[in-house]
Amino acid sequence: MSETNRPISPAAITVGVLLLLLGAGAVLWSILSPGANTLVVYCSHDLVYAEPIIREFEKRTGIEVVLVADTEASKSLGLVQKILAEKDRPTCDVFWNNEQLGMMDLAKADALEIYKGTGWERMPDRSKHPAGLWTGFAARMRVWIVNTDHAEATQPGLKKVLEEQMSRVGIAKPIYGTTRTHYTVLWHLWGEEKTKAWHMEWREGGIIELPGNGPVARQVGSGTLYLGLTDTDDAFDQIDQKKPVAIMPVELENGHAVIIPNTVAIIKGTRKKDAARKLVDFLLSAEVELMLADSKARQIPLGPVDEAKLNEDVKKLLPWAAKAYPLGALDEASAECLAWLREEYVK
Repeated sequence: MSETNRPISPAAITVGVLLLLLGAGAVLWSILSPGANTLVVYCSHDLVYAEPIIREFEKRTGIEVVLVADTEASKSLGLVQKILAEKDRPTCDVFWNNEQLGMMDLAKADALEIYKGTGWERMPDRSKHPAGLWTGFAARMRVWIVNTDHAEATQPGLKKVLEEQMSRVGIAKPIYGTTRTHYTVLWHLWGEEKTKAWHMEWREGGIIELPGNGPVARQVGSGTLYLGLTDTDDAFDQIDQKKPVAIMPVELENGHAVIIPNTVAIIKGTRKKDAARKLVDFLLSAEVELMLADSKARQIPLGPVDEAKLNEDVKKLLPWAAKAYPLGALDEASAECLAWLREEYVK
């Protein structure tokens, strides 16, 4: 039998297939893996607002950014857990979070890199980690959204709906995002017993729990619900759609408002520190805070900006931002409240 007609052994076939698969895997990895100058950014902020800012950064710096988003239902908590799971071999370089508590959790877990750049310097002390592990910017505020066809946007109007029509009141599940922050503030302010009693009273009264703040605002806008707890960005979305709604700030007993900033941090272990620092400083700039203030989200600048450039909606929120509840004091309350919420919602 000639060499050309000799049968190929099963072993040779197996080796050949393996080499083919390895080669294909190498090609696939070269396509999917980020380049040396590519940043991977986990982002729990709404991409409709975040993406134009990231693309502007790419345009100015030539640094490519891969955005990894989270779902509305698990916003920010899901990405925090992902970063913790990847701690020994981080995939993410920069985390743009849409709230503060999750970033505080990552700081305690030693998952963040210290960086005190120009952006950190321009922010007030209450809006940043003192050692430079994270920095807050461009905040939202917790508000009541009221369907004015069904309820009065006044304190007596709120009270009437809460007492008589709780099944027409909506709130996002508090294990996630800014509603978790809201609950944690109440835990810190009221204590465990009163917070649990308040929560149980509302649930027994028939309050509607929805997957996120957006659905709460939309159902109030449609009239399915008469009243809801949400954030300013989702409430303004309904106002822009000419829905019959009004907003009222959530004012705590001590006069504080619940102001929830975006936060940004560099992930510990990144090999792209220089590029990551450039992105962090860009996000924390006055220019970006003004961009977010001018967006449909109307986010509130935390650092100094030219207030003449702010729209009237944001200007009206500035006095409330000055009365922000001190979220930096919530470390202990955050862990305790989240442990309880997990017992309640993660069955």
